[in-house]
Amino acid sequence: MTTTAPVPDDRAPRGPDGPPAPDAARAPGRTPAPGSAPTPDSAPAPEGAAARPEAAPGSSPWQLARQELRRRPAVRVSLGVVLLFVLMAVTAPWLGALGGWSPNEFDKTAIDPYLGGQPLGAFGGISPEHWLGVEPVTGRDLFARVIHGAQVSLLIAFAATAIVVVAGTAAGIAAGYFGGRTDAVLSRLMDLTMSFPSLIFMIAMLSVAKDVNRIVLMTSVIGVFGWPGVARVVRGQTLSLKHREYVDAARVGGSGPWRILTRDILPGVSGPVIAYTTLLIPGMISTEAALSYLGVGVRPPTPSWGQMIAESVAYYETDPMYFVIPSVFLFLAVLAFTLLGDALRDILDPRGGRT
Repeated sequence: MTTTAPVPDDRAPRGPDGPPAPDAARAPGRTPAPGSAPTPDSAPAPEGAAARPEAAPGSSPWQLARQELRRRPAVRVSLGVVLLFVLMAVTAPWLGALGGWSPNEFDKTAIDPYLGGQPLGAFGGISPEHWLGVEPVTGRDLFARVIHGAQVSLLIAFAATAIVVVAGTAAGIAAGYFGGRTDAVLSRLMDLTMSFPSLIFMIAMLSVAKDVNRIVLMTSVIGVFGWPGVARVVRGQTLSLKHREYVDAARVGGSGPWRILTRDILPGVSGPVIAYTTLLIPGMISTEAALSYLGVGVRPPTPSWGQMIAESVAYYETDPMYFVIPSVFLFLAVLAFTLLGDALRDILDPRGGRT
C-alpha cells in the first residue's frame, strides 16, 4: 500500500523553511486576502465618530476629570467663570477700592433730584466714575455693591454646602456601614427632615430671629435642611462597598470601624460626594437669593444679589439696568456652577448620572 503525502496549501503564507508562518497574517502593512474579514487592528473607525483620547491605565479620578474638562469647551468656560466669581468674592475689598467707591457710599452728584433720583446719563449712570452705574435715589455704586454681594452670596453658599456635605456624609456612612438600629434611626431622621416644608420653615425662623448675625443664621438654617439628600446618596454607596473584598480583608486583619470607614469606605464614596457637592452650590446660591428677595435674608445695608434684585423691582421701567446687572451676575453664577457640576457628575459618578 502506498500513502500519498498531503499537498501543501499554496494559499497559506510560508516561512523561510517551508511551513506556514503563524504571524504572517498579522505582519504590518500586509493587505488581507480578498473576501476575508478585516482584523480588529485594521478595522476602520465608524464614520463620524469623534476621536477620544484614552485614559492611561491606573489613572486616578482627578486625572480623568482633568482629561474630560480639557476635552469639553463649555465646561472650560464654566470653570473659568466659577474661578472668576470666586476671585471676585475673595478680592472684593480691593476691587471696590480700585473702583473708588465703597458699597454704602452715597454719590448725590450721580443722580437727578428733579427726576425722582434717577441716575444721570445713559444705561443707569454708567460712566468712568461708576463702571456699572449707580442705584436710583441713593447713588450708591453698583460695581462695589455687586462684588460685595458676590462675597456674601458665595460665602453663605459655600459654608452651607460644607455643613450639608459633612453632616450628610457622616450620617450616610454610619447608616450604611453599621446598619441595624443605627440605620433605622438615621433613615427615619432623614425622612422627617425631608418631609418638612423647608422654605416655609426657613422664612418663619428667619422672620422670628431679629438681633442675630444674619449670615450665620442663614448658613445654619440652609444647612440643617440640606443634609438628607447627601446622606441618602452616601448610604447607598456605603451599602455596596462594605461587602467588598478589601473591606472584608481589612476587617479580618484587625482594623477597627474607624480605620475602615476613613481608609476604605470614605475614598470609595468621595467621587459621588464631590459630584453632588458641585451640584449643591448653585441651589444654595439660589436659596440665599430667594430668601433675601423675600426680605428675610441679609438685611441692608449689607449687599446681596437677591436683595438688590428685590429693591430693583420698583425701578425696572425707569432704570432697567438696576434690575439687569445683579440678575445677570446671579444667572451666570448659577449656570456656571450647574454646568461644572453636571460634568463632574458624569465623570466621577457615571452610573448616578444615567439614573
